[in-house]
Amino acid sequence: MRNIIVEKLNQTPIEELDIEIVERKGIGHPDSISDGIAESVSRALCKLYVDELGGVLHHNTDEVQITAGESNPVFGAGEVIKPIDFLLTGRGVSEYEGKKLAVDRVAIEAAKAYLDEFIPNLEVESHALVECKIGQGSGDLVDVFKRDGAPSSNDTSFGVGYAPFSEVETIVLSIEELLNSKAFTKKNPAVGEDIKVMGLRENDKITLTIACAIVSKYISNREEYIAVRENLKDIALGIANEVTDREIEVFVNTADDDETKDEKGYYLTVTGTSAEMGDDGSVGRGNRVNGIITPNRPMSMEATSGKNPINHVGKIYNILSSEMASDIADNVEGVKQVNIMILSQIGKPIDQPKAATSQIILENGYNMDEVSKKVASVMDGWLEDISSITENVIKGKSRTF
Repeated sequence: MRNIIVEKLNQTPIEELDIEIVERKGIGHPDSISDGIAESVSRALCKLYVDELGGVLHHNTDEVQITAGESNPVFGAGEVIKPIDFLLTGRGVSEYEGKKLAVDRVAIEAAKAYLDEFIPNLEVESHALVECKIGQGSGDLVDVFKRDGAPSSNDTSFGVGYAPFSEVETIVLSIEELLNSKAFTKKNPAVGEDIKVMGLRENDKITLTIACAIVSKYISNREEYIAVRENLKDIALGIANEVTDREIEVFVNTADDDETKDEKGYYLTVTGTSAEMGDDGSVGRGNRVNGIITPNRPMSMEATSGKNPINHVGKIYNILSSEMASDIADNVEGVKQVNIMILSQIGKPIDQPKAATSQIILENGYNMDEVSKKVASVMDGWLEDISSITENVIKGKSRTF
């Protein structure tokens, strides 16, 4: 029997709070780039180990560090003066039972491929220096597909999740995802990938503050820049109005100086990310596994991206908690809001947590007795099928930031 606990949450529902703050660091933010590289390196190592050995070896690649470069963006052009440094660290297995494995090469290739795909205006060979310092880790072979029973937890740690999203959470995530979608970028190449969206709800007024890097080579002058900025404002307002009836106010690039005569007063970049000119980045300093940063909600400080997907509960339980919460909110009638907390104990099977707790706010007219068993059943089902989390992470189907 699993230690599953379902209790009533004595808390004001998120939509009824006077103040709510939500943040999303877009895929081009230096912290998000670190997360993305860390996760892509982990997936690449998983593939290497499975291809060469039939199973996944222990590794953690969650220590990516970005040191900013220097650039000189100007209207219609610009150059990167000093490349951005990308340092890949952590642990991996480069030799197992006498077989050498190309960990460093695979890691560097994965990092460069990620930059090519998601930061297209960054010329990897001239704008970036990618260095790998992944150290030798444990040689314990962990086979994802043939292992009998669940892996043992690597740590005493916890994961948290919640559902459903509030209006502000939905708006903030939706704006960044649209602005960084392939279709939008194709039509609007001047919009860079370094987009941060901050949402504030004060009672029934939502204020959105967006910082968006603009790619200099696509902007000929001040007037074109301002036109792009105003278009972003209109797009964000349209997305928000599809989600809520609350009053919306949108600000874009509030540090701009419209009194200036040149590009120095505007958020121009050569590559689309502020990492080119002063902003460093690290894994775990940005979005949680659900894609946003939410001080009004339960959060884990765990750096999820890059940790191994086999038995690192700091990764697995955070993803699992979010999936579990969404399933409950979507499919258990009477649940208005749910928080999930799952605690591991080092050395114990990951499908047998020390405690798996759900805290529930009910809709009017429902009671805990009729809801609790259904909630516990959903939680038990996810723990029984916990290997699906590992498989989805390895396939790149699970969000980690």
